[in-house]
Amino acid sequence: MTYLQEAERALEAICGEHRYRELPQHGLSDVIDFSSNDYLGLARDPQVVEALKRANRVGSGGARLLSGRHRELALLEDELADWLGRERVLLFSSGYLAGVGTIPVLAELVESILSDQSNHACLIDGIRLARKPHSIYAHAALPPVGGSKSSLVVSESTFSMEGDAVDPAALLGRLREQDVLLLDEAHALGVAGPLGAGFARALDDPRVLVLGTLSKALGSLGGFVAGPATAIELLVNRARSFIFDTALPPSLALASRIALFLTRRGDDRRERLRANAARLRAALPPGLAPTPGHVILSAVEGPIVSIVLGSEQRALRVSEELLKHRIFVPAIRPPTVPPGTSRLRITIRADHTLEQMDMLADELRRCVAIS
Repeated sequence: MTYLQEAERALEAICGEHRYRELPQHGLSDVIDFSSNDYLGLARDPQVVEALKRANRVGSGGARLLSGRHRELALLEDELADWLGRERVLLFSSGYLAGVGTIPVLAELVESILSDQSNHACLIDGIRLARKPHSIYAHAALPPVGGSKSSLVVSESTFSMEGDAVDPAALLGRLREQDVLLLDEAHALGVAGPLGAGFARALDDPRVLVLGTLSKALGSLGGFVAGPATAIELLVNRARSFIFDTALPPSLALASRIALFLTRRGDDRRERLRANAARLRAALPPGLAPTPGHVILSAVEGPIVSIVLGSEQRALRVSEELLKHRIFVPAIRPPTVPPGTSRLRITIRADHTLEQMDMLADELRRCVAIS
């Protein structure tokens, strides 16, 4: 049997499990989009777009340690570090590359890794690449740190699929002097904390490193790690997804700097986002509204609402029914989420309207009832 025949068999198996995905050939201009992570609506902000129009080159020209060294990248790193209250920041080409590059390097400094059950794929893949003893602890529980071994604790703050949030201070309180916490703030930055600087902004502790992205609330592209200068210097010298990857284009770095400027001064956007999220959660019936179930969940309500429907077929049916009414909410299926927990993942933005929240809640109730 040829490899293409094997590929056909694999695709047939995926279809049989109702997990087949295909790239759409059209955009989302004719629907109300509840799938985008552009939480503050900055991807289309005229000032951010104008920054890209001022570009005088497209690509960066090479890896950062070679020809890809540009002033805008260094300025963005300094401004991110100031925003987050960290000594240094290191940019990567994406949040995914930041995760898979950082974890193996930090793992060299400890004896074991502890990971939340619901962590994002970039964290899981980074742990696999580390080839270090590791264990998975229950979602949003306190990690079982103890014994004589030093540990790297890996967790999101706001979880990308559940939409709930842990209290980073509780995680940090669990650590010993020899441990380290890598906190993925991808879905919290721009949304939570003073000036949108995330949950970890208040944690002035060298054991905390923050993983972040420019591609969500900042509306741009790229990822980064923030932490003590010594740790960042080690990443510069050891993180393979930094050393061997082409640097971000300076035009994107400039656009991200403008977006960061607007984010720091974006309390009005954050307030609209919170009002939209509260409006939707209040309108959902008890069976659909997610309920906190862990003692260290933060009381802060974020922009992600997860409606667990169970089977792949049911999640697809509800998503397709919503789309008939010009509402796009994607069906999330395994392997993105565990089997039996297929769901709708609703992402709320500051540029949604309260009327759109009401429309979504009404259609959700109707579509779920007939599914």
